[in-house]
Amino acid sequence: MSLPSLLRVRRPGRLAAEAAALLIAAAVAFPLYWMVLSALKPAGEIQSTHPRPWTLSPSLDSFRRVFQQQDFGRYFLNSLLVAGTVVIVSALIAFLAATAVTRFRFRFRTTLLIMFLVAQMVPVEALTIPLFFLMRDFGQLNTLGSLILPHLAFSLPFAIWMLRGFVKAVPDALEEAAYIDGASRTRFLWQILFPLVFPGLVATSVFSFISTWNDFLFAKSFIISDTSQSTLPMALLVFLKPDENDWGGVMAASTVMTVPVLVFFVLVQRRLVSGLGGAVKD
Repeated sequence: MSLPSLLRVRRPGRLAAEAAALLIAAAVAFPLYWMVLSALKPAGEIQSTHPRPWTLSPSLDSFRRVFQQQDFGRYFLNSLLVAGTVVIVSALIAFLAATAVTRFRFRFRTTLLIMFLVAQMVPVEALTIPLFFLMRDFGQLNTLGSLILPHLAFSLPFAIWMLRGFVKAVPDALEEAAYIDGASRTRFLWQILFPLVFPGLVATSVFSFISTWNDFLFAKSFIISDTSQSTLPMALLVFLKPDENDWGGVMAASTVMTVPVLVFFVLVQRRLVSGLGGAVKD
């Protein structure tokens, strides 16, 4: 069969795949579009019984109400501090742990790896109450530490298991050559191995950042009375009132919450693609 014939045969399948991809992308993007649209709609259109997927009179009143909230800036900084700490600390610990379980042979190594997988199977909701009592006994309630520590614990197993493939992909001959050239183990670890597995660190950091940034369960459970330690998802509760909910404010605050995630994706998108590609290849 000639090449033009093969192209004609495969073209309908390719068009179908592209159409399916566009439909999936539209389905995924529609909730984001509706969120931004609702944030820009006047109050009358949001509460209308006949909602329309457009607005002819966009308004920034909902965003003004969000930024006029007294503690909104503090909530934003708290979320940034918690998410940034979890991303940095979990990346460093996961890198060292993945190197240890990959490059070294020690007792119970396989058992430890299996425990990492088992830890991923436990629902977060099932551990919220035990974690609450644990934070209470350690005196960490109403502090940002009560949000950082649980997210570290939940992000590390996935990060270690994923980085293990990247560390394993680095050939042992490269390490031996570095030692022959006089490099110490520490120098090989940070100057050779770390740059090679950095795309994997970026990929795991994205998942850690998203789960921490969007956390509402731990923030609601562990920050009880000191609102100065609350994070950005808690700002949504300001617009949820017993008598009447401010859906415009909720959508505007949700839009503002989404912006840092999009910025983070833009900054690391190239590293993220290569990291996920390396994970699939491994």
